[in-house]
Amino acid sequence: MADAKKLSSLDASFLYLETPEMPMHVGSMAIFRLPDDYKGNFFEDFKAMIASRLHIAPILKARLEKAPLDIDHPSWVEDDQFDIDRHIFRASLPAPHDRATLQRTVGWMHAKLLNRARPLWEFYVFEGMKDNEIGLYSKMHHCAIDGGAGAALTSMIYDITPVPRVIDPPTARKVAQEPRDIAANLIDSYQALWTKPFDPASAPKTLELPRTGKSDLGSILFDNAMFQIETAVKFASTVPTMLKSVSEVIGKISDPKSRDSLAAMSSPPTILNKAISSERSFAGTSISLSRAKAVAKASGGKLNDVVLALASGVLRRYLLSQGALPNKSLTAAVPISLREEGNADANNQVFGMICSIATNVDDPKTRLETIIAQSTKSKEMSHPLRALVPQMSNLSMLGAPIVVQVLSLLYSRSNLSDVLPPAANVTVSNVPGPRQTLYAAGAELLHIFPVSISAHGLALNITVQSYRDQLDFGFIAGANIIPHVQVLCDMLPLEFDALEAAYAPPPSEIKGAAE
Repeated sequence: MADAKKLSSLDASFLYLETPEMPMHVGSMAIFRLPDDYKGNFFEDFKAMIASRLHIAPILKARLEKAPLDIDHPSWVEDDQFDIDRHIFRASLPAPHDRATLQRTVGWMHAKLLNRARPLWEFYVFEGMKDNEIGLYSKMHHCAIDGGAGAALTSMIYDITPVPRVIDPPTARKVAQEPRDIAANLIDSYQALWTKPFDPASAPKTLELPRTGKSDLGSILFDNAMFQIETAVKFASTVPTMLKSVSEVIGKISDPKSRDSLAAMSSPPTILNKAISSERSFAGTSISLSRAKAVAKASGGKLNDVVLALASGVLRRYLLSQGALPNKSLTAAVPISLREEGNADANNQVFGMICSIATNVDDPKTRLETIIAQSTKSKEMSHPLRALVPQMSNLSMLGAPIVVQVLSLLYSRSNLSDVLPPAANVTVSNVPGPRQTLYAAGAELLHIFPVSISAHGLALNITVQSYRDQLDFGFIAGANIIPHVQVLCDMLPLEFDALEAAYAPPPSEIKGAAE
């Protein structure tokens, strides 16, 4: 199709890794409050609002079109049978209609796969909750979006005043012109290639080989050949940068001072690093953003270090209660966004690092200071890889999709994660969100708890999103590993109080300041 847009290798990998036990969608559990004098039908008002704005988030109307025989990555195409009633649903909670019941329901729903025949997102509106609250559970496949794009999507859909803003209707689509002859395009591109064959400033921008845009096997083979030529030329222009990155990585690995950092990044086996079932347990909680930033400032670290310290403290408490705390510190897989400020593209622009989180340290203050030092080392070790990730994210090999899917299913069914050493012990992700109050169809957004991905060998995922002056934490786990993740969630405010108290000024200083 002329409008088809092929997924990058990174985006498509989330499709290939998906199994019935390991859905690869991300989402959120938002809590709204209706005005006391609200007389409308929130579900219908919300659905109408989203329907009027679909054109500013085109990914919401795009479905997947597979390549024949899964020989290449699928493409996004506009769903010509799009029906919003297949994506936004009215849901209800059993008594007592509270947030705890909503959390348990969201955990159950998050384990269900999205229908790949339709655009890969769903919204569920839960009305009739206590205190005039509305619950909104949303999920979208990770092949379409990452945390940074999700925050941008949130800003596009919601409003900053109770009165919804007026969105200009979509403009008329341009009639597609007949493509030029493939041979003519090929000659032009060939000439452009050899005029400035390896100019780093121009090669990635100017070399655009022709595509058939068709979905038959022969066309896919031709288009992939064109893609490989483009990629080779662009790759050549980035070789100096990549060689520099590889040299830096080798230098760091061979440096004796880095040996300790590498050793700290190895992960001990724990009860959390097992194969997961097809059920999920979910819970959310919030703490003050300004207070967390104050702790970060007092410690000389970053907000992300405080988030890691809180996750560490919670895991330490939980594993101690289970008699399962390893002597060696646990590690966290920490996603790092590569997204430029203002970039709202619906795709994945992320890589990650492994960081020791000092679960073997009892004192909260010492634990945070240790994490600050370890995260600094981990960033230094992973920094040279940043330049490599964009090049690796678009590698394409014919036949890879079916091979990767078979291997993923084999890994899932064989329970290899029960015996292989874990790459990391827990996933901890921090997503910056909007600071201003948001509204949807007149309802005030109170919280937006992330609902992320549990994986084989990484049963627990802790993701936090900032909103207004709060940090909303979402805990999700394979229910066979942690049946009631609410237990961990309840530990987080206690851990935050302990960490905050560790940096509180001595009583003598407080008394002197008061006098």
